[in-house]
Amino acid sequence: MPDSPAVYVPPMWSVGPFVVLLLAIAILPLIRACERFWSRNRNKLLVALALSVPVLLYYYLVHPGMAVCETATVTQLAPGGAVLGHVLSGAVLEEYVPFIVLLFSLYTISGGIHLSGDLRAHPLTNTAFLGAGSILASFIGTTGAAMLLIRPVLQANSERKHVRHTVVFFIFLVCNVGGCLLPTGDPPLFLGYLKGVPFLWTLSLTGKWAVCAGLLLVIYYLWDRAVYRKESPEDIARDETQVEPLRLKGTINFLYLAGVVLAVALLVPGVPFILAPSLVVPTYLREGVQLLLAALSWLTTPQGRRQANQFSFSAIGEVAALFIGIFITMQAPIEILRVRGPALGLVEPWQFFWASGGLSSFLDNAPTYVVFLETASSLTPGPASGTLALAGGEFVRLDLLTALSLGAVFMGANTYIGNGPNFMVKAIAEARGIRMPSFFGYMLYSLGVLVPLFILVTFLFFVLKWV
Repeated sequence: MPDSPAVYVPPMWSVGPFVVLLLAIAILPLIRACERFWSRNRNKLLVALALSVPVLLYYYLVHPGMAVCETATVTQLAPGGAVLGHVLSGAVLEEYVPFIVLLFSLYTISGGIHLSGDLRAHPLTNTAFLGAGSILASFIGTTGAAMLLIRPVLQANSERKHVRHTVVFFIFLVCNVGGCLLPTGDPPLFLGYLKGVPFLWTLSLTGKWAVCAGLLLVIYYLWDRAVYRKESPEDIARDETQVEPLRLKGTINFLYLAGVVLAVALLVPGVPFILAPSLVVPTYLREGVQLLLAALSWLTTPQGRRQANQFSFSAIGEVAALFIGIFITMQAPIEILRVRGPALGLVEPWQFFWASGGLSSFLDNAPTYVVFLETASSLTPGPASGTLALAGGEFVRLDLLTALSLGAVFMGANTYIGNGPNFMVKAIAEARGIRMPSFFGYMLYSLGVLVPLFILVTFLFFVLKWV
């Protein structure tokens, strides 16, 4: 007897376009004949859209239909246009648009803040930059913190030849690990907030964030200290003599960044306004406010600020071009996970940490987080000590929520595509002439540094339950 549409599992071949897109991102930059082709965002977009077509055809022509639960009502979608429309609406309108608008707004606004100066690029100075970014990321988002600090870090290190490892650790700390203290820090936690996780619950992760970020900063400091000794005497002399005090310009943009954070926190579509409970927040009002703040930043900040930052839309364009394909092609693997997730045998917090983190390394960490939140909720039968009520009336164990939150945020650092800011920082560094590792070359750093750290984290947090 065939499966009903409600429990239908997409075939494994439907995952093919997503895998091919990941391989294109990983391999095409390494092939000399494709290097020029792949350097253009237009061509990245064409590849991403071309690989999306088979997925859309699959949902239109092959998928037998699906059950959708909205406001406690289950609706059965008929095959064909209804299923395709639902998938496109979820992938593009509900996921991609809010994702890229948030990144675009933070990118544009932070590009108007110019932190000038050229400090001595001592290991302690670089470590202080990374530490500050790890704190700032939770408040203005990993994207905002990354865009604000990456250029001053590169400027401070402009006299040094060995800079690649600093950018890699910047991605580890500022673009990922630093964003776990508030829902505004990283998209997975924002989706958890929309699902009913209290806005300030993530502050309970402070101890775990401090341990992980602190260990990474120690590793970086020791690494940079060893590399600093390899710099030529001429480069060190230039670094020591070409010093300019830090000057911060474009500070009005901090007000716009605060506005974006407040819009994300308070303007939740379909939820009553805090100051006017009789009114409901319209769809896309949040995104409209973010774009308005980005436009105000563009109009009120002298263009010289952005020129001094060597600002261009190329980096955010690359993210937009690739992630439209990622969001569409990952719908089949996400659907497979939703159906098969409860049968994966995940029962312990450490298993959720590695499962959500491992998939967040290659899938976008936001929808991956939601899938494992649903899986964790299915293992929580009802209210009890150590559980948390969600918006839909479900409950989730706090130890499982902690584990999957840390996995999704921390392990987004494992690859360039684990989190949106990773790619933007890579593009900005390369535009400054820094030869960044390839897709697989970057993974050598994460396998050598992050994976051993996460094993230690597993032992400390989920076995010893230290913090």
